[in-house]
Amino acid sequence: MKTQRGISMIEVVVTIAIMGILMAAAMPSVGDWIRNSRVRNTAESIQNGLQLARMEAVRLNRPVTFSLVSNLTSSCALSSTSGSWVVSQEAPTNHCHDNPTSTTSPMVVAKGAVADGGGGATVSAINASNTPATSITFNGFGQIANASVATAIRVISVTSADGTYPRQVEVSLGGIGRLCDPTLNRNTGDTRACNNALIN
Repeated sequence: MKTQRGISMIEVVVTIAIMGILMAAAMPSVGDWIRNSRVRNTAESIQNGLQLARMEAVRLNRPVTFSLVSNLTSSCALSSTSGSWVVSQEAPTNHCHDNPTSTTSPMVVAKGAVADGGGGATVSAINASNTPATSITFNGFGQIANASVATAIRVISVTSADGTYPRQVEVSLGGIGRLCDPTLNRNTGDTRACNNALIN
């Protein structure tokens, strides 16, 4: 009858050493992946909020505003550098914590927090004049409302804290939000590239 042999201490130490080397080699890639995911999640959340505001304006046939806000608490304020957002029929200042409703001011439709998978991303929104912007209002046709064309958000830039993995959300006058990559050259015909003509 054969006796069973256990694992020796040398085998355990060698296995742990190999696993340590593999983990150390993979860590930079994992860090890059996490930063890229945070930027992408934030940009996609903003793009989804813009699309929701546009669709709601068309559905209700009345102006609906997408606003970037400092946070989703009762002390929120409009902010051109935050990834949190509120879609509402009236200005959401100090009401970002409100539940969605169609009867109570500011008639919040939906909201999204930057921390929902996008913590650590840096956001910057500008209008067509390349100055900070905090909101964009869509009319019943889904276009940027005439009254806000000059001050409306046209480009929202999202990067990681160290400036890597940049993404942009562009909004055309027709109200269509588009996620793009500002590092790509539009002249090469790459459809993922950004349209720098949206701003002066």
